[in-house]
Amino acid sequence: MLFMVLVSCNQDQKDKKEEVNVPMQATVKTLTKSSLVVLGNVQDAGFPQIGCTKSCCVSVWGSTKKKKMVVSLGIVDTDTKKTWLFDASPDFKDQTKMLSDYAGNKSIVMPDGIFLTHAHMGHYTGLIHLGREAMGADQVPVFVMPKMYEYLSNNGPWSQLIKLKNIELVPLQSDSGIQLTSEIKVTPFFVPHRGEYTETVGYKIEGKNQRVLFIPDIDKWSKWNRSIVDEIKAVDVAFLDATFFKNGEVGNRDMSEIPHPFVEESIRLFNNLPSKEREKIHFIHMNHTNPLLQENSEARKEVFSRGYHIAEEGLAVEL
Repeated sequence: MLFMVLVSCNQDQKDKKEEVNVPMQATVKTLTKSSLVVLGNVQDAGFPQIGCTKSCCVSVWGSTKKKKMVVSLGIVDTDTKKTWLFDASPDFKDQTKMLSDYAGNKSIVMPDGIFLTHAHMGHYTGLIHLGREAMGADQVPVFVMPKMYEYLSNNGPWSQLIKLKNIELVPLQSDSGIQLTSEIKVTPFFVPHRGEYTETVGYKIEGKNQRVLFIPDIDKWSKWNRSIVDEIKAVDVAFLDATFFKNGEVGNRDMSEIPHPFVEESIRLFNNLPSKEREKIHFIHMNHTNPLLQENSEARKEVFSRGYHIAEEGLAVEL
């Protein structure tokens, strides 16, 4: 079951979800059922992006309502009020507040664990807020793959977080699940993506009622040693990399240096799926240039007309 807790209105999905237009960082409603919730949906550098004065960003500067936060998901277990976070984005401080609100905490409580996907700037740098210059946290568990474990342990300022016991690294293994509660399980798996510092993983999150696939970054579906179509069929909801809508979108850069599956490519690949399978797909991790972020764009209309969704902040999936 999907339901909206805090998102921006868009007419295209009005009949499918109840949506409200609320300023970013507003207090959110407490979840009443254990859920996975979207805390951010854009690429590492946020929206608007630094230095951008193009039409995609010019109307967003100075508008709190239009700004969007970097990709992150949160889990809330309503029985225990425990929470977990997927990736520590540059918007970490706001997202931990949101997650704490969703859990119904009266004060801002740090997550009971943070699962990292890889060492690109939008996915782990928020950890710095746990350190000496900020809150000086006490042993927040950070779940990491082997190369990420080594990277954080051997490079400052991250190694200082470990030395001062602000965080505690918890090793993960690919395709080996971690049981968070009796009903919620998280399993990492390798995906091909630029590995300057660490490996990259996606996650499968399984609850009593639904299974969720989370792949915010991958080079191309064809480079993966698994079938993304089969992976979609095996879950109930799939949050998939939608960094760029099409080739040439970033006019001043060689896009082969920043490979991702273009949304146009994903649509061609998934369009033969039955409608019930396409409806599982929620595009996420959009670059500021991606027209899916523009409310009335033809690209956005096309995605909705073909039965896909866009992962808006506040979308909750009952686990």
